[in-house]
Amino acid sequence: MSIHREVQLPLSVEDTFAWFARPGAVHRLLPPWLPLTVLQEARSLRDGTAVLRLPGGLRWIAAHQPGEYDEARRFVDLLEPQGPRSWPTRALTWRHEHRFEAAGQQQSRVIDRIDSSLPAGQIQRMLAYRHRQLVGDFSAHQQAAEAGLKPLVIAVTGASGMVGSALCAFLTSGGHQVIRLVRHEAGNPEERCWDPQDPDAELLSGCDAVIHLAGASIFGRFGHEHRAAVVSSRIEPTRKLAQLAASSGVGTFVSASAVGIYGSNAGDEPLDEDAMSGAGGEDFLVDVVRRWENAARGAQGQGLRTVQVRTGVVLDASGGMLAVLRPLYAAGLGGRLGSGKQWLSWIGLDDLVDIYHRALWDTELEGPVNAVAPYPVRNADFSRSFGETLHRPAVIPVPTLGPKLVLGNHGARLLALANQNIIPRKLLEAQHRFRTQRIQEVLAHTLGRAE
Repeated sequence: MSIHREVQLPLSVEDTFAWFARPGAVHRLLPPWLPLTVLQEARSLRDGTAVLRLPGGLRWIAAHQPGEYDEARRFVDLLEPQGPRSWPTRALTWRHEHRFEAAGQQQSRVIDRIDSSLPAGQIQRMLAYRHRQLVGDFSAHQQAAEAGLKPLVIAVTGASGMVGSALCAFLTSGGHQVIRLVRHEAGNPEERCWDPQDPDAELLSGCDAVIHLAGASIFGRFGHEHRAAVVSSRIEPTRKLAQLAASSGVGTFVSASAVGIYGSNAGDEPLDEDAMSGAGGEDFLVDVVRRWENAARGAQGQGLRTVQVRTGVVLDASGGMLAVLRPLYAAGLGGRLGSGKQWLSWIGLDDLVDIYHRALWDTELEGPVNAVAPYPVRNADFSRSFGETLHRPAVIPVPTLGPKLVLGNHGARLLALANQNIIPRKLLEAQHRFRTQRIQEVLAHTLGRAE
């Protein structure tokens, strides 16, 4: 069976082909709902090999065909099982031809043709996702280029997490050099060993910007050890890294933050970046996020522009809340949490990536920035939309006792039952383009249900 689909992009054929050849391209195009992760990218579109991990330790091996390669015009990959872990895929056929054509001045057309024994509907959804990603990524990079952004050297902490992986792939495929700051011994030139408590004086040498994502997960029961890990992984490491960035001549320091600064029960009134932190009552996360942001801003008077990205609930099928809830909703066991009246301030993963990217080139963007979609939803509306996207009922309410058993009373209040109606005023005033503004759009995109 042969499936054909094409998309037009705002770059020349040569520049479009170059995007596909850079590290990160496969990551950006792999649909998050598929049970696949990238183990190895092809070093060359001419004759390289990409290796993807399947469930159960199996491998999908895609080998590029040198005899079918045409520089800046065409490359082909073929499913070629190699070794026991990939042998079960011998029952499948897969040939993916990528063609590139000029479509006007500084315009190109990407044409995908897949011949495979896999279901046609699954292939169509995959290609639709890939083309939405291409349009979104290319538009974001084009806007940055028009604003004057040149290729940067960017140090990133937390690069292996869900957000960090997507962001690094977006940056490298867009032509930037990413230096991953890791806490183990550096394994390649793109890594540098980082001691959060005592960073080396040369750690940020040659870097133009820093994006600081690292920090222990806040998900858990808020006992003494968990609280200590949340605090110790954020406050002092952030302060020391920001100070080092300033003394190293780095121009921009972008740090993760959270809408938790507004309090776990912020009420129904929409809150923007100027709202008083903790207006809904003091709690542990209000204090932590306030100190976290102060640490990030500590060196801003030394020629360093700082941005604190106050992130809402990140929605993507590859991880986080959706990955936890998806099996329940797919089985028809989903439903509102508690009363369902609490506000959920969310952001799609690709939109969050775009916001971090904007923080690099938009010099007017400074201080706290709410990284949330323009239209928050109540929990009951989220549950209904989730069920409709998966074509499953979502009518089984989850009593508040459920999250309390998992997270404890305090953890449930701060996380699962949080009520925060947050709006991204700074981004809206900057006329920022969101890829998905409505909850139905982001769910359809990341779950493979969009056309």
